[in-house]
Amino acid sequence: MGEEEEGARQQESHVDVSLFETKEARFRGVYKVFASTIFAAICLIWVYRVANIPTVASGRWTWISVMVSELCFGIYWIITQSVRWKIVYQTPFKHRLLQRYDEESLPAVDIFVCTADPTLEPPCMVMNTVLSAMAYNYPANKLSVYLSDDGGSELTFYALLKASIFSKHWLPFCRRFNVEPRSPEAFFAAHNCSNSSTEYSQAWLFIKNLYKDMKSEIEPAVARGEVPDNAMNQHRGFSEWNPKITKQNHQPIVQIIIDGRDTNAVDEDGFQLPRVVYMAREKRHNYPHHFKAGAVNALIRVSSEISNAPFILNLDCDMYSNNANTIQEVLCFFLDETKGHDIAYVQFPQSYNNIAKNDHYANSYLVSNKFELAGICGYGAALFCGTGCLHRRESLSGAYLKDYKAKWDSKPKRNDNRTIDELNEASKVLATCTYEESTQWGKEKGLVYGIPVEDIATGLVISCRGWKSIYYNPERKAFMGIAPTTLDVACLQHMRWSEGMFQVFFSRYCPFIYGHGKIHFGVQMGYCTYLLWAPMSLPTLCYVIVSPICLLHGIPLFPQLSSIWVLPFAYAFLATYGFSLCEYLICGSTAKGWWNLQRIKFIHRTTSYLFGFIDTMKKQLGLSQTNFVITNKVVTEDVQKRYEQEIIEFGGSSIMLTMLATVALLNLVGLVGGIKRIMMDLNLEFSSSQLMMQITLSSLVVMISLPVYEALFIRSDKGCIPSSVMLKSIVLASLACCLAPFIC
Repeated sequence: MGEEEEGARQQESHVDVSLFETKEARFRGVYKVFASTIFAAICLIWVYRVANIPTVASGRWTWISVMVSELCFGIYWIITQSVRWKIVYQTPFKHRLLQRYDEESLPAVDIFVCTADPTLEPPCMVMNTVLSAMAYNYPANKLSVYLSDDGGSELTFYALLKASIFSKHWLPFCRRFNVEPRSPEAFFAAHNCSNSSTEYSQAWLFIKNLYKDMKSEIEPAVARGEVPDNAMNQHRGFSEWNPKITKQNHQPIVQIIIDGRDTNAVDEDGFQLPRVVYMAREKRHNYPHHFKAGAVNALIRVSSEISNAPFILNLDCDMYSNNANTIQEVLCFFLDETKGHDIAYVQFPQSYNNIAKNDHYANSYLVSNKFELAGICGYGAALFCGTGCLHRRESLSGAYLKDYKAKWDSKPKRNDNRTIDELNEASKVLATCTYEESTQWGKEKGLVYGIPVEDIATGLVISCRGWKSIYYNPERKAFMGIAPTTLDVACLQHMRWSEGMFQVFFSRYCPFIYGHGKIHFGVQMGYCTYLLWAPMSLPTLCYVIVSPICLLHGIPLFPQLSSIWVLPFAYAFLATYGFSLCEYLICGSTAKGWWNLQRIKFIHRTTSYLFGFIDTMKKQLGLSQTNFVITNKVVTEDVQKRYEQEIIEFGGSSIMLTMLATVALLNLVGLVGGIKRIMMDLNLEFSSSQLMMQITLSSLVVMISLPVYEALFIRSDKGCIPSSVMLKSIVLASLACCLAPFIC
């Protein structure tokens, strides 16, 4: 009886001591007062616009267009306050978890890595992500790594085979010297070893040579586009490929590379290796494959057949693990006895290892990661961002919280009686094109279909089923990826995101409709902070096009400097952007980095988000179909050099670049013309007072666009704006100026 009582007391003490802590950010009350003053200024601006609509035809429509734009800006600002109203931060206690659970009682984890094209996503990069996932400080018999190859390429399979061999040396090296990060490429880039006399130095040189050997086998094969003949006999899996197989037309392929049950599957120190599985789901021309969502859903089914771990970690192929203890940390949220049973997933921020000092493409998302995403978490929800997210399998498979009963001691499938071949064949059935027919996959089960940003919609659906989710931003970044190094790729990425998120807003998953009565109103608004990126391009474009044209023709759009109505305009502008600068500096960046952020926001709103909006409208009208564009991860030497020098890489001749150059030229012409008009006016003081705010606005646009003018007229490298774009932009800007009198 004494032992039972002691065990009961220990269990009660475990319940009392939480595995994680939630703290609300400080000074929220002060911020709410500050935000209220900005709201008052916005209301006064609206009052001024309505009360001063021109009674004559001249200038009325431009005034109304600016008024509507400011109405949109104000409403959007109100929506964005939801992510700053209740910011919370999470702190897990890993040491408590390890005291409470031994290795045998810890749950199993399946890790999904998704790739789609060996040309755009180099296999060596993908293998670094796989190797970092295999090297977690977690029991190997509880870890399974699944690689989904949506390109169905034997080159990716070959690379995975080579990586699995290298892992027999890499994992012991990581464990022996406790190295970080555990992506070989990132590790060797961050750590040099000049002294070869110590044990670590000798091991470092040995493992680096092995890594070079692995790369020297993979990269030439990828460059040639074929696997070496002598490698075809190294694994039976190569028999799955034949000359008729293409990226869009192939049978399902499932190959267990390392069997977690095999006692001979050990590293050089004799420790068991994690399970490693290759999967290429079936693709046929006459069947929809639903892009990444379809691949992840196939992985959910295949993994349930092989390992069936209760938790699933999603990773993009370029997002390697940067902290070997991440799994223990994140499990603190799920395994907490009092608060963990209703948590569906934990989302980490997306971080990148190639950010320049002043982040000239604004890829770091510092403010979003530190404040905005944590603000949504204040309402018990988190945005599912598609990578760096640990899910509870049941919640991802369609379970509702009210129907779910937590089983902390649930065991994964062992399938001890089936051979590898039998498991492979049984899993292939789950990855066929026809398996999902007449099922709830893509609707009630798995990731949602029909929307490019399937992750955002899926996270919303899970929240509406009653589950909570957590956003966790640890001090040491859990995952690191590769940020775009050219403006073209950055704009393409944001166009895809904005288009997909606006489609969510137009779909049945609109947070205000689908989430009504199911999730907190603050969460609905928080989602819309991102879902409305695309339509916010319209008021921005109106502002930066109408204002310089009216300035050129002497039509005032703002109150005179002597008027008291200047105050709400000035306060709203200075307070909003002053606070934005403070937030950015608090995040540890520079003032120049903040200025670069304003430039990139301006570029995205006038290009990426505009075309994301247009594409969404076309889809709503049935004029185009949903597609998925893979971001190119290959970077040339000269592009990388300019990136390191923080020189914007324009290049190309896309319509987005033409739009950007046209807006920049239009504001330059408007500014010069407006100043000339004021200087020539006999009543200089009155004229300057009337047009000063427009001059200030166009001046800011011109200052933000300085790199654009440089790329148009000064630079001659490959990253400059082509002359064809320059000519088209000059013609369009000239037409806008000439047609302005008829429009105004």
